[in-house]
Amino acid sequence: MESTYKTRLSSEQLNAIIKQHFSASIQDYKEMVDGWANHAYLITLSDAQRVVLKIAPSASTNLMRCEQDLMIAEVEALRLITELQDVPVPQVLAYDDSLTMASARYFIMEYMSGTPYNQVKDQYSAEEQEAIEHQLGRYNLRINEIKGEKFGYFSEQKQRYSTWKEAFMNLMDDILNDGEEAGITFSIDYPELRRLIGEKSNVLDDVKEPVLVSWDLWDGNVLVDKGRITAIIDFERSLWADPLMEHYFSHFNYTPGFVKGYGHAITTESELKRRSLYDLYFDLVLRIECAYRQYDNQEHVNWTIHNLEEGIERFRLS
Repeated sequence: MESTYKTRLSSEQLNAIIKQHFSASIQDYKEMVDGWANHAYLITLSDAQRVVLKIAPSASTNLMRCEQDLMIAEVEALRLITELQDVPVPQVLAYDDSLTMASARYFIMEYMSGTPYNQVKDQYSAEEQEAIEHQLGRYNLRINEIKGEKFGYFSEQKQRYSTWKEAFMNLMDDILNDGEEAGITFSIDYPELRRLIGEKSNVLDDVKEPVLVSWDLWDGNVLVDKGRITAIIDFERSLWADPLMEHYFSHFNYTPGFVKGYGHAITTESELKRRSLYDLYFDLVLRIECAYRQYDNQEHVNWTIHNLEEGIERFRLS
C-alpha cells in the first residue's frame, strides 16, 4: 500500500548525505517499502556497514495534527530508550533538521536484523507466539518505566499538559478536527461523538504519571528471528501518556503472553473505560489517516470504515 507522504531521495542526494556524516561512499541501497509515513532506505556503506536512513514528509505535505514532528519524536524516544541498555532498539547515528542536504528532516540509525513479526507470525506455533509476546511485554514495560514531566505529544514543539485528561482530550480534538476538515463521515455526527467522549472522560483523571508510550508497537514494528525479538522499531508516534494506550492493550491484540510479560492486566472499571477511549481514538486515526495519506488500497480503506463503525458501537456500550 502506497502513501503520498513519502519524500524520496536521489542516489546523488544519498551519496552526499552519507559522505557528510560518515566520510564514506555507498556500496548499495534500496528503498524500504513497509513504512507508511516517514520513508526509509537501507544503505550499505563502502566498509560494508549497513545503516537505515529515514526521511520525514516534506514541509508542504498536508499532515494530520498528530503526525506533525514525528521525526523529532522518534529520534528523542530512541535516544531515551537506548539509555536503558536492555531494550533492543537501533542507535541514532546522525540527525539533520537543517534542510540543507534534503527537503525534509532525516536521521540515520544502525540497521537491526530480523523480520517483522506480522510477516512471519503464522509460521510460529501458539506456544512460540506466546513466548515472543511475553518477551514483548517485558520490553514494553521497560519502555513505560521512562518517566516524563508532563502529558501529551512527545515533541517539545507541541503543548504539553499537567493532567492526562487535558492531554488526551487534546489528542481527540486533533483527530476529530482532522476528520471534519477531510470530510470524513461515519454513523454518528461529530457533536454527538464529542458529547459521548466528554461523558466518559472523567476516568482519565485516574492517570497521574506521564510515561513514555510507543503507542505504535504493533507486530509490524517488532523484528524477530528464530523465535526471539531482535529489535523494536518505529517510535515516531511516541507520547507522554497512560501506558494502557500501548497497542498490545488494544482490542486488536491483548494476548495472554503479552499480559504475563508486562505483568499487568486490564481489570478495574477505570482501566476498562480508559481503554475504550483509547480504542476509539485508534480506530478514528486508522480511518481518518486514509484521506490524508491518500492510500491506493481500497480494500484497506473499506476495512477501516468497518472497523470504525464496530469501534463506535463498542464505545457506545462501554
